[in-house]
Amino acid sequence: MNGKINVTVWNEYRHELQHETCRKAYPQGIHVAVGEALLEDGAFDVNYAWLDKDAEHGLSQELLDKTDVLFWWGHMAHGEVKDEIVDRVQKRVQEGMGLVVLHSGHKSKIFMRMLGTTCNLKWREVGEKERIWNIEPAHPIAAGLPEHFELPHTEMYGERFDIPTPKDVVFITWYEGGEVFRSGVTFERGYGRIFYFAPGHETFPIFYDKNIRKVLVNAAKWAAPRIVREIPCPCVKPLEEIKTKLEE
Repeated sequence: MNGKINVTVWNEYRHELQHETCRKAYPQGIHVAVGEALLEDGAFDVNYAWLDKDAEHGLSQELLDKTDVLFWWGHMAHGEVKDEIVDRVQKRVQEGMGLVVLHSGHKSKIFMRMLGTTCNLKWREVGEKERIWNIEPAHPIAAGLPEHFELPHTEMYGERFDIPTPKDVVFITWYEGGEVFRSGVTFERGYGRIFYFAPGHETFPIFYDKNIRKVLVNAAKWAAPRIVREIPCPCVKPLEEIKTKLEE
């Protein structure tokens, strides 16, 4: 053991192969851009997986068992993710694996499964400016970030965002067109931590921004397991004598 956090970055990896604009923004794929941000920090070992990597979308049980934090980016092929793989990921999150869902992953099967809502939102794609406000500077995911920072061009995601009440709202975004959005939110499911982060549209080089990369690093460290344990449903014997039980 080298003491590093084991991260798997999962990317649909369709846009970059099919659209020249996306390929120019991420010539090696979004997953590699995210992974490089983590590797630069030095605290992580990184594996990559994508939708068409193999019959299990690159997410074998063996790999997930070794994964501390799973990053997820998807968009155009959410429906192609096999339900048995979603079941597998869900179980691992409940047992303690961290999950970081990025941008259009809000409509992924795994995110909607974990939250139990539609995860719908307003959207607009005109390349407008985004200002991200750090409203919880004491939160570990916000560590080392300024009060606010800007992306010159992005896709707008606006409220209402149909999610359960988050455990923490770390970032709120204002868009040039006037909308606002809870752009960085956390949840806990079972023993696992979940972070959703909205920036990361496939046609803009957002994952190369230094502040965005800092968020990715912080999120991976925050989401790393505190405990990894199955959640059973046993029938147990009493610890003490029960004197009031009904006679059969």
